[in-house]
Amino acid sequence: MEHPYRCVDVFGSGPLTGNPVAVVHDADGLDDEQMAAFARWTNLSETTFLLAPTDPAADYRLRIFTPGEELPFAGHPTLGSAHAWLEAGGTPRRDGVVVQECAAGLVRVHTGERLSFEAPPLRRSGPVDPDDLVRIAAALRLNVGDVVDAAWVDNGPGWVGVLLPDASAVTALHPDWAAFDGLDIGVAGLHPEGSDVQLEVRAFCPGLGITEDPVTGSLQAGLAQWLTATGRLTTPYVAAQGAALRRRGRVHVEERDGAVLVGGATVTTTAGSLRLGP
Repeated sequence: MEHPYRCVDVFGSGPLTGNPVAVVHDADGLDDEQMAAFARWTNLSETTFLLAPTDPAADYRLRIFTPGEELPFAGHPTLGSAHAWLEAGGTPRRDGVVVQECAAGLVRVHTGERLSFEAPPLRRSGPVDPDDLVRIAAALRLNVGDVVDAAWVDNGPGWVGVLLPDASAVTALHPDWAAFDGLDIGVAGLHPEGSDVQLEVRAFCPGLGITEDPVTGSLQAGLAQWLTATGRLTTPYVAAQGAALRRRGRVHVEERDGAVLVGGATVTTTAGSLRLGP
């Protein structure tokens, strides 16, 4: 059986500068192993599968796989999959809002100048205990005193957020991959006032089968909820991510009606059909 297929570049600031997601349409006939095998084969940060919704409030259901495991939620796959669904002729039940069903629940994606998803509630939040902070600092090859602040910002992939003194400290990192021991670490630092972007972000998640993720919507959402609540950032702002991987990701964050919205560019780079099986 053949399935329509798209690869969508998400959060880019020009051609091939964001984070690609592989999107498989009409995937209801695929089983778990086929989905996981295709995600391993693409070796992208995430591969997604569009299915018929089981919740009557949803426009479609989405399953999200990294090369290593299935995720309940992820940000750039949410935007890329909504883009692919709309481009294939999908019509939202509600004007201006696509409702995605995933393992984390219903996620609202706003259309308009750019697609933006409403940040889901954090599954784990709050301060990081001292023992965990020692492990996190070691994984980043830092001293604990180099960390300005840290908090759990887990909305599905397990993120812990680390704030460093500035953006240059973020770009200078050379992690110790062997020391991660299951940690998924997002690191952020503020750019100088007057810069065209306000925040520099990097995402390290070797436990998911990805050493460094190019541009990461779920992490950006969690960081936004944490950093705006603590007064370190105000919205709207633009975050940069991906420079270490020669990308130029740009993530637009705003607040609307009490919700944090995370958005960016979405562009189809490849479209065709996929055949899984003999």
